[in-house]
Amino acid sequence: MTALPIFATDPVNVTFVGAGPGAAAHLTLGAYQALQAAEVVIHDRLVGAEVLALIPAAARLIDMGKAGFGASAAQADINACLVAQALTGARVVRLKGGDCGIFGRMDEEIEALEAAGLSFAILPGLTSATVAAAAIGQSLTRRGRNAALRILTGHDMAGFAEQDWAGLARKGEVAAIYMGKKSARFIQGRLMMHGAPADTPVCLIENVSRPDQRVIAASLASLPQAASGLMGPAVILYGLAPREALATLKEATA
Repeated sequence: MTALPIFATDPVNVTFVGAGPGAAAHLTLGAYQALQAAEVVIHDRLVGAEVLALIPAAARLIDMGKAGFGASAAQADINACLVAQALTGARVVRLKGGDCGIFGRMDEEIEALEAAGLSFAILPGLTSATVAAAAIGQSLTRRGRNAALRILTGHDMAGFAEQDWAGLARKGEVAAIYMGKKSARFIQGRLMMHGAPADTPVCLIENVSRPDQRVIAASLASLPQAASGLMGPAVILYGLAPREALATLKEATA
């Protein structure tokens, strides 16, 4: 079956909702409305506490979280849970941190629903790269600097993820790197091997938008050391520095 529009007359079996990176302020109105109408909410571990607090007490919450390099719910179990709950006729929300369509394995869950003859809708959310860039006062694209934005993963099913390193190493390139903590040294090595300057700005934002958010301004040379101290989920913004840091640098060199 195909995805139905969010304004469909007939309700869908499952609504995929992007919760944003953490803060309730980044939840869309459509996402909020879907949560208020939900009878079952199947969520992951990246959904912020502020967002979970908005879910009505009458709704059943099911934690089916996946954690990088830690204990995780198997994807097959998540798919089975999603189908089983939808088959009861309940209004089901599959709540994912960030945007459900960016490194969220949503396609696998949709395919499980389709195989069971169940319908779905998608309400995208703000991804952590967008909110992280806002937190450091930067745009992800800038006229005259970068005409493209790369959204990458540092780690995939095969291990450390290979990318277009030569392209990324060009001057002015900007990339948002997800799941890059463990692969920071690998990323650094590949980029410098392809000519990226050691002083290329890099910014790491941990726990984006949450009360314990932390911003670490670094360079490509210091990326592994900066990443080693991260404990929570983080996004690496390659090619960007916090606006405050840039202003300080300009003053020091004036």
